[in-house]
Amino acid sequence: MNAAAYIRVSSRSQDLATQRHAIEAAAKARGDEITEWFAEKRSAKRLDRPELARLCDRARRGEVARLYVFRLDRLSRTGIRDTLSVLDDLRRGGAHVVTIADGFDLEGPASDVVVAVLGWAAQMERQALGERISAARARVEARGGKWGRPARVPETTVRRIRELAGKRSIREISAALKVPRSTVAAVVSEKGAYKLVPKRAAKRPKRKN
Repeated sequence: MNAAAYIRVSSRSQDLATQRHAIEAAAKARGDEITEWFAEKRSAKRLDRPELARLCDRARRGEVARLYVFRLDRLSRTGIRDTLSVLDDLRRGGAHVVTIADGFDLEGPASDVVVAVLGWAAQMERQALGERISAARARVEARGGKWGRPARVPETTVRRIRELAGKRSIREISAALKVPRSTVAAVVSEKGAYKLVPKRAAKRPKRKN
């Protein structure tokens, strides 16, 4: 049977390969071939995701007979109601949803109970992750640090910022060098996080024969 698959990660730095490999192996074991992939790098905090919308539209038109997902929380992590709503959209056109890593069959008389439990667990996991991130951010900022990825600043710019520090305000330095104020403040205070970008070595001219 030809089948479709939906894979999702929350950020651009994450990789979809693990989900793809697991789904391909499971589909092959069932005798299915994945002929269409719906893949996106977006948070599941919202349901208005382009690839999910395209998938649901195809399913409502009866164009998806079987859909593979790595886990149910790839579709939604915002609670039982949203999870059931997405599944209802997919099933309405006859799509059979197969989840690989959850270890449960989503069909049968008790399927809504299973979905409710998995949807609730996904929501709790997302909330717990948010609380851990907030706590980590509070600890970093309480120590005077800067939360987030460090800015990449050329060595020449860092030297110029330090030369102007004390002579001009952070706002003036930012405007003069066309550098974000937060980056200027990080360099001036030495408490913020930034990463030096070494100056590229000049290319040596080629020798003529």
